Amino acid sequence: MSTTATTPVPSGTFARHSYFWRRLHSLTGIVPLGAFLVEHFASNGAVLSRTPVESYGNTVKFLNSLPYVLVLEILLIWAPLAFHGIYGLWIAREATPNNRRYGWLGNWGYLFQRITGAIVLVFIVWHVWTSRFAGVSLPDHPFLSYSKMAAQMLNPWILAWFLVGITLVSYHFSYGLYLFAAKWGITVSPGARRNWGWICLIIGLGFTYAGVASALAFRGIHIYPMR
Repeated sequence: MSTTATTPVPSGTFARHSYFWRRLHSLTGIVPLGAFLVEHFASNGAVLSRTPVESYGNTVKFLNSLPYVLVLEILLIWAPLAFHGIYGLWIAREATPNNRRYGWLGNWGYLFQRITGAIVLVFIVWHVWTSRFAGVSLPDHPFLSYSKMAAQMLNPWILAWFLVGITLVSYHFSYGLYLFAAKWGITVSPGARRNWGWICLIIGLGFTYAGVASALAFRGIHIYPMR
């Protein structure tokens, strides 16, 4: 009698086509979500002007006056965000990082990327709900945007939550850029990955500074020297 060893066949759409779904997950993190993040940080920068109430209100008014804005939000923001977030949680559940055994920097980065992804998803859902749907409708009353955000920032716990969220979003995006280049064969050599890693670090720090500066400006604290 002879026996033949068999390898279990992965079940489920995500498992059977994991290569495709992981590449799509990586891509949506850069385009369109990364592009939206750049736009969102830039738009929030209006609060750093000499007339923050007017500038921030005009920015909100302009964005909500774009043609087919709801369709654009669904196709370019909400749908990619839902896929990236849900599939990211699935990847985190299936992942087996070996940082405890080896302690390599890359393994810790991989683990922290999964942890920050879950926290960032909670932060984004909370932020969208409190700023867009709860209380005053900003699309209908754009010039109340500044006062609504400033009222939130008066709560020290909400301000702290914003600062944590902004920092983790910046890390998740910048390290996602690093992983994207590696996964898509852009940075092949160790030297290219190392150099790109430094660039991603600078990008992450820049995003963190920009986001924190905008958040603190709502509280009347200005760390932007060229205001």
